[in-house]
Parts: sequence; structure tokens; C-alpha cells
Amino acid sequence: QDAAEDIVIAGAGLAGLAVALGLHRKGVRSVVLESSPERRTSGFAFFTWTNAFRALDALGVGDKMRGRHLQLQGLRVMTSSTGEIAREMDLRVNGKLGPHEVRCVQRNVLLQALEEELPPGTVRYSSKIVSIDDQDGAKILHIADGSTLRAKVLIGCDGINSVVAKWLGLAKPSESGRTATRGYAKYPEGHGFEPKILQFVGEGFRAGLVPWSDTDVYWFFTWSPAPSPDANGKDDDAVDRSAAAMKQFVLTKMTGAKVSPEVLEAVERSEMSDVLAAPLRFRSPLSLLFASISKGNVCVAGDALHPTTPDLAQGACTALEDGVVLARCLGDAIVGAGSGEQKERVVAALRRYAGIRRWRSAQVIAVSYAVGFVQESDHSVVSFVRDMLLSGVLAKTLLMMPDYDCGKL
Repeated sequence: QDAAEDIVIAGAGLAGLAVALGLHRKGVRSVVLESSPERRTSGFAFFTWTNAFRALDALGVGDKMRGRHLQLQGLRVMTSSTGEIAREMDLRVNGKLGPHEVRCVQRNVLLQALEEELPPGTVRYSSKIVSIDDQDGAKILHIADGSTLRAKVLIGCDGINSVVAKWLGLAKPSESGRTATRGYAKYPEGHGFEPKILQFVGEGFRAGLVPWSDTDVYWFFTWSPAPSPDANGKDDDAVDRSAAAMKQFVLTKMTGAKVSPEVLEAVERSEMSDVLAAPLRFRSPLSLLFASISKGNVCVAGDALHPTTPDLAQGACTALEDGVVLARCLGDAIVGAGSGEQKERVVAALRRYAGIRRWRSAQVIAVSYAVGFVQESDHSVVSFVRDMLLSGVLAKTLLMMPDYDCGKL
């Protein structure tokens, strides 16, 4: 006899834990299966915009995060070719739905805060789902250790290589042709940076630096590996992805442009183990408009639904939105339903969730991709238009996406 659970969530990332906590707040139990042996620590930090804080407040952990991370007051966009300021923007302005707030939040701190609010034993580590079978409407989950689990409802929050998204038939994520690396630097005596996002655009890369506390800064660097040979006779595509080589590659690229010395110092200071590199992938926004985001008692959320390039810094924020919307739809369907009608109500709830999130997901992916293309380009016409005309539009776009409210639980 298979072990059985009512609601199984695949993946203990931001989306998975947000769904689990949202359901818990509504009095609905779930189990989260996480493939890794312990809480994920990759990714360091991410921008948590106004829309994400609305989601975190709905889940009851917003103030915990505010207490641990600096509020960022502004954005300064610099042109990499000249070092001149292309745009300054106040990030505390009012949007349509109230004042904006943005902080750079440590991923592991938020994951821990979400998990601590859940009943002990909700998250089961070292539980990778390798395949899914159908049996009388329930889903039989085959786990890597050879065990099986029967689930009445399956929610895939299992990231960009999602087993659940594959089962639903969602389009495989596409390569954007760009790569990102990121890291963080510690300044035990204090770094002295203003609480602002500093961003460099053009010259074939996009880079930025942001403080998350008085002693820690996070930096990122995205570029398009070009097939044309560089000075070493090697093409960018052949760049060694090891941490030491990655760091040197970023420093070389930045030094060749007009990137300020403090930013170079932050990269220089980064611990070797803290520098990662990964190709940027996204799911075609057009495919999402017609895809089966939910099918019967199965659906997806977070990166399993809308993997996106990081140019609007909205991937994690929209994952948290997904969590609140899904927990609300599913929780409302289950609470107060008679056992005979629960099945139909769950299917309808997942369909309702898919309807709410479909357009939002496609919009974030499409706009993010377009913004990244324009910001990174070293094409002379695109650069001219960007620097002369588009910097204001791009800056406004950055504030348009967070001006969204996923609602309460």
C-alpha cells in the first residue's frame, strides 16, 4: 500500500514554501517534497519588490524580512561605455496601489522564515520525484529512494527543470543566449554604499550592485557569450565557468568598460565559493497563453511555471504571488467542502488559479526579456536609443511590474 497524502507540493523553494504556508494559514495540511538533502542556499539574494512584500504580508512574514534587510531608496543607472549617469530614480515613490518598497533579501533567510512558520515535518528533504503515474484520479509519485507516495493533489514548485511541468506538457524552457554570474562581498567594517541599486548597462553586459545590510553587498553580471574570438583567441562561449575564472572574467569585462572602482572592489572581495554562473533560460510567453498550467488535480507555480530572465528582478516576487493566489484558491475550495464535492471543487480551484496567473506570468517573462535585450546591447543604434530615449521608459517599466496586488489569503 502506497503512503498517501492529500496535498503534495514538489519543491521547497520560495513558491513551494509560500503555497504550504498559505494553506497552513487557512487550516489546510500539505507535505513538501524537496530533492536536496537540506534547505537550498543557492542564489544568495534577490530583489523583493512591493508586490512580493504584499505577498509576504499576506503570509505573515513581511515584517520579519523588513527587520533584517535595508530598504533601498533609489536606482542609479550608469552607461558602461562612458560611466555617465543615464538615469536616477527614487524607489519610494507612490504607485497606483500605494508607496513602493524594495529590499535585497537573502534567499536562505526568507526560506528559513517561511519554513519556521510551518508545522514540524511539513518539509521532507532528500525526496526527489523521478516520475508520476496516474491511478484512479490520484497521482502516484515515484521517489528517487524507491518509495512511492499517493497524492490527491500535486503542486509542482520544482523549478526550471520541473518534472511536474513536463508531465503537464509545458514547453521546455528556451535558452536566452545569455549567461549570468553573481556573488556577494562582505565588509566587516561597513561598505559605505548608499542604500541604492547601482546598475551598469551597455557594452554587451548588464551589471549591478546592491547592499542588503550595512556590511554585505550583492552583485550580478549578465552577458551574451559571443562567438567572435576575444583577445585570447578563445570565444566567450568557451569561458571557464569555475569560480576563480568567472571572477576574473567579470573583472576583465568591467575594467574594459567605465565601471566604478568600488564595484570592481566588491567583485574582487567576493569569496571564491560565492561566485556562480548559469545560462539564463525562460519559457516562451506565447506558449504559456495556451498551455495547461493545471490539469485535473495537478498544477505548477514559481519557476516551474514561469522561468524568466532576471532583468526586472521579478522571478522570486511572482513566485510569492503564485503562492498566495494558489493557497487562496485551493484553501477556499477545500475548507467547508463536503467529501463528495471536494474533488470537483479542487479541479475548479486549480483552473481558477491558472486563469489568474496565466497572463501575469506571460507578461513578466516577455517584458523582462525585452528589457534585458535593450539594456545589455552593445549595438550602436540600440545603445543610442537606449541612452537617449529609453532609459526613462525602462526605469518606469521596472516600477510597473511591482505595482500589483495578489490579494490576501
